[in-house]
Amino acid sequence: MFNKLRNRFLLLNLVIISVMMLIAFAAIYTIMHRNVQADINMELHRNAEFYGKPDGPRDQPKNRMGGDPPITVTDQEAEMTDFPGGKTDPSMDDMNPRMGRSVSFVVVVNEDWQVLSVDSRFDMDEAFYEEAANAASRKKQTGRAHLDGDNWAYLVQKTENGYRLIFLDVTDREGILTTLIYTFLLVGAVMLVVIFFISRFFANRSIAPVQEAFDKQKQFIADASHELKTPLAIIQTNADVLLANKEETIASQMKWLHYIKSETDRMSKLTSDLLYLTRMEDAAGEAAIVTAFQASDAAENVILPMEAVIFEKRISLDYEIEPNVAIRGNAEQFKQVVMILLDNAVKYTNPQGSIRIKLQKQHHEMTLSVANTGEGIEPEHLDRIFDRFYRTDPSRARAHGGYGLGLAIAKAIVEQHKGKIYAKSVRHEWTTFTVQIPLAP
Repeated sequence: MFNKLRNRFLLLNLVIISVMMLIAFAAIYTIMHRNVQADINMELHRNAEFYGKPDGPRDQPKNRMGGDPPITVTDQEAEMTDFPGGKTDPSMDDMNPRMGRSVSFVVVVNEDWQVLSVDSRFDMDEAFYEEAANAASRKKQTGRAHLDGDNWAYLVQKTENGYRLIFLDVTDREGILTTLIYTFLLVGAVMLVVIFFISRFFANRSIAPVQEAFDKQKQFIADASHELKTPLAIIQTNADVLLANKEETIASQMKWLHYIKSETDRMSKLTSDLLYLTRMEDAAGEAAIVTAFQASDAAENVILPMEAVIFEKRISLDYEIEPNVAIRGNAEQFKQVVMILLDNAVKYTNPQGSIRIKLQKQHHEMTLSVANTGEGIEPEHLDRIFDRFYRTDPSRARAHGGYGLGLAIAKAIVEQHKGKIYAKSVRHEWTTFTVQIPLAP
């Protein structure tokens, strides 16, 4: 289920990013394309204005028409055009557009689109200019033509006897647009691959807490069902015994009734603890009503009544409570934490063992520690003993009547008081639970 969720997240993320990149690249390409086209059109019209001036270059007839030979490139012009791609010195653009940034030429045709003359800096074959005139014969005012492996933009102007065709080499500029497309495709592909792995990493990290919570919920349901199954089975068995002996008196059946009552009480405590935990988790994100109270007095009110019980179990109790230690929170909930930790210590202290309780101010916190001798807790269990229904020794815990909810409740209460609780243990020596809660201002 979580793999499908992760894959859907990745797919959705990649689709969104792909669309965004496509829009961004399309916008950049559109702007670049418009700028290039505007530049081409501006240069075409600038050349057209120059060729249309009275003092501009005169149309020169082709050899086949018996006139002067076509204009060729002189040594001086060759020196002036000795730039990459046939470009000339940009400082001369205003003097002569024909010696501008791009190669250009003019073809003059009659009404039947037959070549009359050519104005060109280069000595090209007659067929080249005829092909150029033929490409522009569609009678569009502007257009594109592919001549001799290069791309040319042309502008058609009407004259008295025909048309003047101005051609401009745009191979380099259109090549830039093509290169831009390939660059976008390459960059987009690389970005998608990188984004895929980054998204996968963060998707796994994002889903991990959800999966952990889901697994805990499944485990909680399984554990709760298991815990409820045992008392229900006992109740059902004893009820069947009662029903099988209908003639017996209530006094003679008292043993079975006590079993039913005992298991009913255990189930009632279990459900009460579960409801309490649920309320604590629901209220975790809400602002609770708190007041300042004496944690010292609250702890003593729990410890003193337990002294007799601890004495009967022949356990040594040593406690040190620093007076006037105040914290903010709920006094009854804090007492419940002390009771849970003390009851837990009494249950798991070895015979003739010892319990030590200490409450004191430490920096800006109240520190409560409850330590007991005994078998201790294995290191691999220390991080999980605060989970619901978790018990290091299930059989021993059931013998003590525990469900594994006490420490979970204590942790929930401490966290609601903006504190923390943790445990340390040395096998067969001391196990210490420590609670730290900020002092009241």
